[in-house]
Amino acid sequence: MELELILYLALMLMTAETFGWIFARIGQPVVLGQIIGGILLGMLFPPTTEVIDISMLGVLFLLFMAGLESSVDELKLAGKVGFLTAVVGVIVAFLIGFAVVYPFKGFKQALLYGALTTPTSVSLTVRVLMELDALKTVEGNAIITAAIVDDILGIIILSVVISILVQGGVNSIGIGLILLKVIAFLLASIYITPPAIDWLLRKVVRLGFADSTITLSMAVLFAFAYLAEHMNLASILGAYLFGLALSETEFRKPIFEHTRIVAHSIFIPLFFVDVGMNIPLKAISHVGIFAFAFTIGAIVSKIIGCGLGAFIAGLNLRQSLRIGIGMIPRMGVELAMLAIAMHAGIVGGDAYVVIVLMIFLSTLVTPPLLKMSFSRENENAE
Repeated sequence: MELELILYLALMLMTAETFGWIFARIGQPVVLGQIIGGILLGMLFPPTTEVIDISMLGVLFLLFMAGLESSVDELKLAGKVGFLTAVVGVIVAFLIGFAVVYPFKGFKQALLYGALTTPTSVSLTVRVLMELDALKTVEGNAIITAAIVDDILGIIILSVVISILVQGGVNSIGIGLILLKVIAFLLASIYITPPAIDWLLRKVVRLGFADSTITLSMAVLFAFAYLAEHMNLASILGAYLFGLALSETEFRKPIFEHTRIVAHSIFIPLFFVDVGMNIPLKAISHVGIFAFAFTIGAIVSKIIGCGLGAFIAGLNLRQSLRIGIGMIPRMGVELAMLAIAMHAGIVGGDAYVVIVLMIFLSTLVTPPLLKMSFSRENENAE
């Protein structure tokens, strides 16, 4: 059994590297290559329970790294444009996602899919803006700052939704208790955890165990994820908030550099290949209309919601449209959220097909739309 698991992991890592390289060469996100490679691998070797459990560590590393790349100061300095863009974008995305899904799946699944539409992954947008020399524009700064707030709100919303669905009902008292837990967890992560973990890691260094700071950080990461689960919240919330707490310490850079190598070389690729391996190919024909309707709703919701937020903040229509387009892409956070929802038993494997299609089309349409929105101004300037 141990040998079988080792062979599984070897095949998954080779698949991730091979298909990630192929997709990078054709100008597509590496993550999509890893997922499609996983689909092909899953046709030959269906994933075992052990493989699924190990790949779930990739979810925690993914959100931990996202937290490390954020900072409390950046959140405080996000400004009116970034904050309103994120908040209005999340609200509109959730409502449109809910409205699209409700006729197909009913109330509970509409809540979950609505939550899955809320986050944004702007790595693709940043790359395009750099090519256009527009990263330092008003629109570029707004997109980057909004994405930070966006992810936190999306993770919180999903935690609340999963808690509601796991408990089997929707009531105001239950929702209130969940929100109180989230707020307490958030405040502790911002104000209590940073000085505490900084003191602990300094102590370890003074004792002559500098390398142990990474090991200790990993132990606390898993403890935070467990604590979030124990509080009936999503483990990814604990992972993200611990990463956010560590970003406030002087150990952020070395921990980020060391963890990034392990996470992006092993655990995160394993997770995305496992996503592909868990996609039931038979489900593709059954979710066709629904998947496309959901994807269109997810794309339109960000253009409308984030664009509206930017416009309310005082930007003109063209700037607002650019920001809305820049906030379209979805990537890893949605899949991490979905993995947690599946682990909780509140959604089936066919949901992977829907979310992967949304990721693929949202990353496909963003670059040309973004370039068109900026080229028009360049033409007018000429």
